[in-house]
Amino acid sequence: MKLKVYKYKKIKSTNDVALKKIKLGIDQGVIITEKQSKGRGRHGNKWISMKGNLLISIFFKIKNNIPLNNLTFKNCQLVKKSIQNLTKYKIQIKKPNDLLINKNKICGILQEITFFNKKKFLIVGIGLNLEKSPNIKNYQTNHLKSYTNNKINKLSIFKKIKKIYEKEIKYFK
Repeated sequence: MKLKVYKYKKIKSTNDVALKKIKLGIDQGVIITEKQSKGRGRHGNKWISMKGNLLISIFFKIKNNIPLNNLTFKNCQLVKKSIQNLTKYKIQIKKPNDLLINKNKICGILQEITFFNKKKFLIVGIGLNLEKSPNIKNYQTNHLKSYTNNKINKLSIFKKIKKIYEKEIKYFK
């Protein structure tokens, strides 16, 4: 199944745009932007968006009885699988929704479930630090570029993540 891509230069939040698409009757897709002004993290925390990093949300219908903790781990696995070959360092999943290299956060995944027209939808927001990472007090962050000798190609990484979701989306249905 192919996911339609919706590209933006600057938006408030990729998850918010995905929610608007769902309310317009669109069942699935991928939102990608260069910049977010109000990206969200867990517990209402702000996701700091930096130029050059990958900011996307993937959304689609899911079955009603799938447990949220299974979704969280599965999404972390899919993103990890998409980028592991770019570095010789082991990428670790830090529960519930972060990817780390050497104890430094390189990726955060924010999931939201919403209902519309008696259908259940999952929105998976992915913030992947490719070239820059924010300085966060008491929290170590870094970017993928610092762990690889390869050139970081945002479009290529985006396509890998999109392709893996297109292949694995059946797990969620």
